[in-house]
Amino acid sequence: MIPVEAATHSRWNDLADRVLAGEELTREYAIEILTAPDEELLDLLAAAFRIRRRHFGRTVQLYYLRNAKSGLCPEDCGYCSQSAVSEASIPKYRWDSEEKLLDEARRAKANQARTYCIVASGRGPSDREVEHVAKAVRRIKDELGMHICACLGLLSPDQARTLADAGVDRINHNLNTSARYYDEICSTHTYDDRKATLQVAREAGMELCSGLIVGMGETTDDVVDVVLELRGMQVHSIPVNFLHPIDGTPLAREDHL
Repeated sequence: MIPVEAATHSRWNDLADRVLAGEELTREYAIEILTAPDEELLDLLAAAFRIRRRHFGRTVQLYYLRNAKSGLCPEDCGYCSQSAVSEASIPKYRWDSEEKLLDEARRAKANQARTYCIVASGRGPSDREVEHVAKAVRRIKDELGMHICACLGLLSPDQARTLADAGVDRINHNLNTSARYYDEICSTHTYDDRKATLQVAREAGMELCSGLIVGMGETTDDVVDVVLELRGMQVHSIPVNFLHPIDGTPLAREDHL
């Protein structure tokens, strides 16, 4: 346990000192951070900023996402407006053309985005769809030289290699929650399916982007479980998302933040 002094919250700065010296946070510390009282929040944020500044400075990177295929998904992820069980009113369209993907990349470049992210709904792409993305990526790399991230669903080893060979730098595929809680938010694929896609992406030579969604009814232990899983997998980027309940989805009435 981190000793709590009566006077103040310097315990968070003490913990930051230890992390900056190379100490790895334990599960117990992670739980303490997530359950810290509100009156300690500013001190906790200040301590966290010291670590962020050491590793990332005071800069931000811009990412530009293009939803290249919207809706029409057969999966039943409870949080998603594009799922088969969603009744949300959203645009639904099939794949963007190569030219559309290239035009959006040009727009991303013009807006000083470092990374262009190609995102598509669905369980996973067909081989033909992967080749479609690969052709667009090759053109984007040749013309713009941008860092490319793809979020296309579940991938086979061959599909991952095709994307890597075309120039995709990073795959985004979120674990979303813990292994224990995963069945509560999705039944049409498994937590292990998601881990397998991350593994084949890594084996193909791409960086990994994988994170979580907070606020779906999970416990603090679930949040810590998935964070420690991601740390163990040594993913390059961990997006921390917060559920935005969408009318028409199974989690529309969730409000756990």
